[in-house]
Amino acid sequence: MRVVITGASGNVGSALVRRLREAGEYDIVAVARRIPHYAATSSSRWVSIDLSSRECEHELRRAVRGADAVVHLAWAFQPSHQVRYLESVGVGGTQRVLDACSALGVGQVVHMSSVGAYAPKRNDIPVAEDYPVDGVPSSSYSRHKVRAERLLDAFERSSDGTAVARLRPGIIGQRLAGSALLRYALPVLLPARTVGAVPVLPMPAGLTVAMVHADDVADAVVRVLQQRAVGAFNLAAATPVTSAMIAEALGARWVKTPARVVHALMLAAWQARLQPVSPGWLDLGCAAPALDSSRAERELGWSSSIDAMDVLRETLDGMGNASADFTAVLRQRTVLSELSELLSRGPVSHRANHEPGNPEPSGSSPTAG
Repeated sequence: MRVVITGASGNVGSALVRRLREAGEYDIVAVARRIPHYAATSSSRWVSIDLSSRECEHELRRAVRGADAVVHLAWAFQPSHQVRYLESVGVGGTQRVLDACSALGVGQVVHMSSVGAYAPKRNDIPVAEDYPVDGVPSSSYSRHKVRAERLLDAFERSSDGTAVARLRPGIIGQRLAGSALLRYALPVLLPARTVGAVPVLPMPAGLTVAMVHADDVADAVVRVLQQRAVGAFNLAAATPVTSAMIAEALGARWVKTPARVVHALMLAAWQARLQPVSPGWLDLGCAAPALDSSRAERELGWSSSIDAMDVLRETLDGMGNASADFTAVLRQRTVLSELSELLSRGPVSHRANHEPGNPEPSGSSPTAG
């Protein structure tokens, strides 16, 4: 079975490539803007394609030609101040992938959506896949995920015989995404050990975060491919992470702080270029619903093998130790390397042509779904 994976070098992509290689029955075409240095000796075929560019159409169709399935994971999380670029990757890239699949008659498409596509929660009851997909307006990530889902809706209506599945995971974590998270989530001059030295955590009481491990998401993708499953599937560990749990994992004291105060502080620091995380992520964390993954359990035979707290602890441990993989997206971050990038290219939140990731946190951050 030939499988084309976009965003193959990112958080979920790297886990999926590992999983498919272990299975040994897949011909993998891995698509990324920057291919890893080991590509020449890899059993997978790596192709460099920038999905943010309208000029990628010919190369993309060449990569997709002959594919039995396309798994679309590519997404961008930075530069957070360049929303038009993020849109060109997330929304524009999705349209370009679907156009290629339509033109070449690909029989199966798996799209990585997110808990961020859902409308704000009404209560703390986990939602199923029929919950409204309207997004959180103040989050550009959420808005773009919703638009990508609308494109998938149109593709489903127009395609004939294509099996279309969309996965809606919570925040996706794994140890090897730790260094990438540092690059996306912390001020450039703070070393990795800062993660374990947070004395207090001012966070709102209403924040809840559905989480899932990257390996569990990869397992779900493989099950969808094997079963030609269609429709939407939530993917999350049973219990979401709360502000209190985040503080516990950090060894910090949680200080209950109104969301509007934290939002204002994040906004001021973001606008002053002191940190790269836009306040829309806080809004999303406070609004996103808990996920009911029973459909995936029932129809795919899938379940989360790692609970949310363990995913959080593993991801934070990866951050504290600057754990990394051998791709550009998941490369190791050091203060010196990031300072060099800052001086030559500016803050990560403003750089043009930043690499698309999955983050999968997950992206996300690259951990987000």
